[in-house]
Amino acid sequence: MRKRPSEREYRPQLSEVRIGERLPICAILDNIRSLYNVGAIFRISDGAGIRKLYLCGITGCPPDAEIEKTALGATLSVFWEYHHDVAFPIACLKRSGWKIVALERTYESMPYTAFPRDAFPVCLVVGNEVDGVSDEALKLCDFAIEIPQRGWKQSLNVAVAYGIAVYELARKYLEPKDSHRI
Repeated sequence: MRKRPSEREYRPQLSEVRIGERLPICAILDNIRSLYNVGAIFRISDGAGIRKLYLCGITGCPPDAEIEKTALGATLSVFWEYHHDVAFPIACLKRSGWKIVALERTYESMPYTAFPRDAFPVCLVVGNEVDGVSDEALKLCDFAIEIPQRGWKQSLNVAVAYGIAVYELARKYLEPKDSHRI
């Protein structure tokens, strides 16, 4: 087995990526305090091909050296915008027919793998590293998904959890409608 080269000449051009087709998935970063987590989420979003990031509240914005340290250039390929108030992008997306789903442990959460195939387009809301998705955002969400936890901590790093969830959403969207998973 040999690794595939990752040199720049084998990558698509930035202009091709920016005009390419994106999945009907976007995300709201609700008060993410770590700029490294913000950068990691940009990089994951680039890889997953999501449509847009909405950075809200205290979430840091590019350009920033700490974001770029983990984003490795993905701030240039992922569309994003900043809003002080998390309710604004949620309201705009809902008016446009998007479902809003929190990645949060609630009494009503469903496992992230049970996300319904017919719920696209979807916006995934991820929250603060300590407090999770804000109560303000949570009350505006259509439903919540969670990643089952079997350990003592009962949570994952927000960027890690985002990566797991957004790639499952992408897989679910791209899965043929007539396929039956075993």
